[in-house]
Order: sequence, then C-alpha cells, then structure tokens
Amino acid sequence: MLGCIKTPFSRVFVIGFLQLNLLRRTVSYARLQAFPTISQPTAASCFSATSAMTKMRIVPVPVLSDNYAYLVIDEASKTAAAVDPAEADKVLAAAQHHGVSVHSVLTTHHHADHAGGNEAMRRALPNVTVYGGDKRIPALDADNVVRDGSTLKIGELNVKVHFTPCHTSGHVLYEVSDPGSEARALFTGDTLFIGGCGRFFEGSPQQMYHALIGVISKLPHDTKVYCGHEYTKKNLQFAATIEPDNQAVQEKLHWASAETAAGRPTVPSTIEGELSFNPFMRVHSASIAHALGLTDPIE
Repeated sequence: MLGCIKTPFSRVFVIGFLQLNLLRRTVSYARLQAFPTISQPTAASCFSATSAMTKMRIVPVPVLSDNYAYLVIDEASKTAAAVDPAEADKVLAAAQHHGVSVHSVLTTHHHADHAGGNEAMRRALPNVTVYGGDKRIPALDADNVVRDGSTLKIGELNVKVHFTPCHTSGHVLYEVSDPGSEARALFTGDTLFIGGCGRFFEGSPQQMYHALIGVISKLPHDTKVYCGHEYTKKNLQFAATIEPDNQAVQEKLHWASAETAAGRPTVPSTIEGELSFNPFMRVHSASIAHALGLTDPIE
C-alpha cells in the first residue's frame, strides 16, 4: 500500500507541511493561484513544440480560465490524442488547424475542468476512444479504464500510464515517448505543476510523496512536463518564501513573471528543472528542512 512506503517520516511530513503553509498564506487556494489571464489563442496561434529529430509534437491549448488541454501528435501518421480537452471546440479547432485526426482522449482525472469536454469530443468524433483511470470520467467505457503500467499508442508514439492517486483517487499521468528518439513528455494533470503540486482532495501526503518522488523524480530528468494549469508564477512566489536563496527559484520566477505578463504559457518544464526549484520535489533538501524548522529523524 502507498501508505506503507519506507521513507523517513520527515520527507512525507514535509509534503503535507508545505501544502498547509501554501494554503495558509492565502485567503483561498483559488485566490492564491490567480494570475493575469493567459491570452486565449486561436487554433492558428497555439504554441507547438517539435524538432527534426522526433516524430512527436505537443500543442498546448489554453482552455477555461487557466487550464491546459494538449494535442499529442504523431507526425508520421498525423494522428493525435487530446489530453484533458475540457473545451472540445477549441481542441478540435486546433486539430483541424494542424491537419491531424484525433483518435483518442487521455484523461488525467474526473474533475470537470479536465474531463468536462469528453462527451462533446465523443459527439463530434463518435469513434474516439476515451481513456482514464477513474470510472467517474465522462464517456469512459469500462474496457478503456487504464491502470498503473498500462500502455497505449498514438500512431507510432508509445504511452505509459502511471497511477498517482492523491489529488483524486483515480488520477493518472501519461508518459509519452518517441521510439525513434529520446524525446519524452509527461502529462501530469493536477499532480505536479510547475513549481508546485495539486491539492490532496482524495489522498494523503504519503501518496503525493510517492507520486512526486517515487514516480516522477525517477523518470529521465530531461522529460518535458506538461501540467494541467497555469499556476507557475504564484507557485514560484511561494517557493521563493521557502528558499529565498535558491538561485534556480529566483531565475525561474523572473522568467515566469515575464512570460505571464506577456500572455505566454509557461509550459513545458522539465523534471530536472522541477528538482531544482519546486519545493514539493525538493523535500530531501536540507534547505527545505531548515526553512520549515524540521530535523531529519533516523529512518
């Protein structure tokens, strides 16, 4: 069981303690994570990332007030998966602009701001396959419920599922890789944000520790991280109060502030970057323990 992972208690406690401190420093969590609205681009202006060395292309699609949906495109076959398409019309417009066919929907968890567009995707594309790790996800057929270690395909791209319950009891991550290159992307929903992590709605600090340290930090550190919300600036402002002398935090905050002011998205990050500036990924750091006034007990 996840609650029985063998690790110094202080490391698990720090996850919960940081979360509590983050919540206490604001009137509400929603207010903490408010930010100047990222401009909602048309399909033609959606940012995409690719290179000549990989067949994988990622197109972030801003939806709702601060969410990200994504198109994961296999350039070889021009097929795509839509990750958390909360506003189906925007995701479908982006797919049309980029000349790709959406064959599947990858849902990280059942919350409406991530799964609320699934039914509309199914109506627009009757043959689309919806995947997810929670039976509460709309339009999810029983045969397509994924588990830890499940594998999928997007054209020639490989997808591996990581089960990370905490934010919700059925939350999953999708790790997408191109077998022809070393390109790798991780879609983290509301488990890992740039500079932060999700709230523990249906889980515990032990489970979040397992997700962040036991799962995500063990992946190749050049893996690109695509999260579910644009919370970066506020997360890093919090991180700066915990580690004011952390140069990586200061540099990332300066960059994120500029990007946010310009209306540009701050995704993606990398696992390497998160390990340098995200306090929730740095619970093994002596500076974090010192900042919180904690000691490291004997295992």
